[in-house]
Amino acid sequence: MRKVLIVCYYWPPAGGPGVQRWLKFVKYLPEFDIEPIVFVPENPNYPILDKSLEEEISGHIRVIKQRIFEPYGLASFFSRKKTKRISSGIIQKHQKQSLLERGLLWIRGNFFIPDARKYWVKPSVNAISKLVTEEKIQTIITTGPPHSVHLIGLQLKVKFDLQWIADFRDPWTSIGYHKKLKLTKASRQKHKFLEKQVLNSADQVVVTSNTTRTEFEKLTSKPVEVITNGFDGDKISTKLDEKFTISHIGSLLTDRNPTVLWQVLQELCDENSDFKKKLAIQLIGVVGDGVKESLTKHQLANHFTDLGYVSHSEILTFQAKSQVLLLLEIDSEETKGIIPGKLFEYLNARRPILALGPKNWEASSMVDKTKSGSTFTMDDKSDLKNVLLEWFEAFQKGELFSNAIGIEKYSRRELTKKLANAITWESS
Repeated sequence: MRKVLIVCYYWPPAGGPGVQRWLKFVKYLPEFDIEPIVFVPENPNYPILDKSLEEEISGHIRVIKQRIFEPYGLASFFSRKKTKRISSGIIQKHQKQSLLERGLLWIRGNFFIPDARKYWVKPSVNAISKLVTEEKIQTIITTGPPHSVHLIGLQLKVKFDLQWIADFRDPWTSIGYHKKLKLTKASRQKHKFLEKQVLNSADQVVVTSNTTRTEFEKLTSKPVEVITNGFDGDKISTKLDEKFTISHIGSLLTDRNPTVLWQVLQELCDENSDFKKKLAIQLIGVVGDGVKESLTKHQLANHFTDLGYVSHSEILTFQAKSQVLLLLEIDSEETKGIIPGKLFEYLNARRPILALGPKNWEASSMVDKTKSGSTFTMDDKSDLKNVLLEWFEAFQKGELFSNAIGIEKYSRRELTKKLANAITWESS
């Protein structure tokens, strides 16, 4: 079997979508005659934990751990809450930031390039160098963010004659929060230099969306392959909620607050007593204060349940039971290429998807192509209202279903097959 070393920061017991991608690739790679060896931090500072994911790690998979120093531990001396928020990539709007938070952001952006996990690079390169020699490893895969992980691959590529694949779960310098890091001109240039160096040194680049592929192809002549996130397992069979539940899975912060949806739901409650009686809004994950304030403003507080963070296994059940699944993205040019990982599990849940995001959003296009729901921009208030009323009437008759098509290509096994092809492809 071909030995492949996968270097990643997020690994169980870490929770969140960043863990799922490589946990599932590792699960299926042996089926394609590839032996994955996973290299992860020994003492990471994970903002979210989900110990249930540890049960999905096969006992046959080798996981090698290397200690990491993270300055977030020192920063939490000043404010644990603000430090945890920044380490999670959650950055409040400027006007809501305290002086301390602004200072922490400036330090994070300009002293820790590309990110605060940079101190893991040198010890990891030393440890992996021994592994490459002893294990005769032929391929190394690095996955980011954090993008400092790619610097490990960059240094190893210089030292050894091996194949290096750089996997970008999110873009680097073009991602929305990058502009909020209060970067100096020199820091911005350094980020761009490192990004271009990684893109041009890797044998192959893997991304999760066509938009990111188009962006990266302007920066490198190296092959850029799109391998999206996906879903694993069969659809869960469960009884649907008796109420007209509209569920959102994952963080719903103020920047993503769908005020047009709350306006429409308020109007429908005012105009339709049955709708008001049956409506239930279910939010699973971190919910921003601005979202809660908006729900109260639109008289929806009594319809809203904040379930907080739940395990991934529980999430799958909530998705399968919900009448409608809500997919949201910030309305900006920078977010049109973001495809939330939850979309693929929404598809597998086979419940109608209500997608609201920017114009030409790639995720909306996928919903349309798979016929798995309806998509809107934040300006489509009238059409949004009509569809919700149509879905509610179908719900009352017990006829609200999703007849999604062509979703099999998003199964984790099929996606791992694409990855295996990239691994066995040899650079010229």
